[in-house]
Amino acid sequence: MKLELKEAVDFKKCIDAINVLIDEAELIVGADGLELKATDPSQISMIDFSMPKTAFAEYSAEKEIHLGLDLDYLSQVLNRSKSDDSLTIELNEGDSSLKLSFSGSSKRNFSIPLIDVTAGKLPTPRIDFDAVIEMNSNILSDALKDASLISTHITLEVNEKEFRVYANSSKGKVENNTSKKEFKEFKVKNSAKAMFPLDYLSDMLKGSGKNLTLSMKSDAPIKLNYKINEAELTYFLAPRIESE
Repeated sequence: MKLELKEAVDFKKCIDAINVLIDEAELIVGADGLELKATDPSQISMIDFSMPKTAFAEYSAEKEIHLGLDLDYLSQVLNRSKSDDSLTIELNEGDSSLKLSFSGSSKRNFSIPLIDVTAGKLPTPRIDFDAVIEMNSNILSDALKDASLISTHITLEVNEKEFRVYANSSKGKVENNTSKKEFKEFKVKNSAKAMFPLDYLSDMLKGSGKNLTLSMKSDAPIKLNYKINEAELTYFLAPRIESE
């Protein structure tokens, strides 16, 4: 197995975006590219990551390979990459390790051990979403920052006219309303509303670039999707169901 990326920073951003929720996971090196699907320890969130072989300058994998990774440590190693470094990833089956080579003004090699990660096959949630909206990620991230002053949970609501983010607690209330005309895509079959833990949503947004797509259904898991160049990250987050 040998994978080569012209820009190490692309892979670094992807691993960082996964690592905000997941400490350990199994990365699958398949015929068509990389895949990773895992839930966080609390099992209220899930991430589905894919990176096609076309994103690589070289992609050589004779068979499907499952790599158990300590994502915290892998992220630390990738953070040692420089902005102009390329990255080569190779499997050393002899000692069950992964070799990462950064090449730029100098060449540096790291060898990190693989770990045993017990990973059953996770099904992708099947939800008939009532609303799908594509937005500039700043719309949601700014609303979350406002809400963080008030509460640890926020309510997202979308109707045929606008997208709302609001929160309330003993500290007060905050409401952020954005008209449908501000969105790149705004498809709403039915109004949707659900409450979510703010810290999880904030973590999910850390790797997002300019655009993201949000899919909602009342009191159902939310789906948040964006790309890092050719790589795609999809998050699912379970809602908090308020008791009557």
